[in-house]
Amino acid sequence: MMAITASFTILGLVMLLLAILMKRRWKPSYTFEFAFIAVMLGLVWYADRLSVGTYSAYQKNLSNEVGKVSGNYKNEGESNFDRVYTVIAFQWGFAFINKDQEISRNAAIVKPGEKVLFKIASNDVIHGFNIPVAQITAEIDPDSVREVWIKAPDKPGKYLIQCVNYCGVGHAQMKAWLVVEGNNTASLKTTGEKI
Repeated sequence: MMAITASFTILGLVMLLLAILMKRRWKPSYTFEFAFIAVMLGLVWYADRLSVGTYSAYQKNLSNEVGKVSGNYKNEGESNFDRVYTVIAFQWGFAFINKDQEISRNAAIVKPGEKVLFKIASNDVIHGFNIPVAQITAEIDPDSVREVWIKAPDKPGKYLIQCVNYCGVGHAQMKAWLVVEGNNTASLKTTGEKI
């Protein structure tokens, strides 16, 4: 959507400049004007449909424990989780550290249906931790730890993890992946670095 907006802004500025410099005024036909308005209305409808879909996903009723896919950690003990990750949020990325102290930059690797605990810390500014597929968002203050859990999706694939708090010029690139490994998913290996 941003690319479309930028394209139309540049096109509009070029057309304005041409209109100023042209000796003879260009008068578009009514058909062209109506087609342009129809395209604009179509783009607004498309953007609104995407927004409503995202909003509806976040507003789903998650009070039913059977269908619950995420939540705040309630000191249940780490043994109740299939996988535990310590997450370091920094400008502008995430580092995921598993129980063997192996670190993976911008990828948390899990199995389908696993219950995963994330212990998230920020070492610089306030960051957000959002996994849309799990319907969880957390805000992490510097020098504090926030603990949230998710149930990994049953379908193998790569799912977005993103920062949702503006944290500086690189905020838009602060993304990671929840990689759900299965039979048909290529394995993303950690770097194997020890802490």
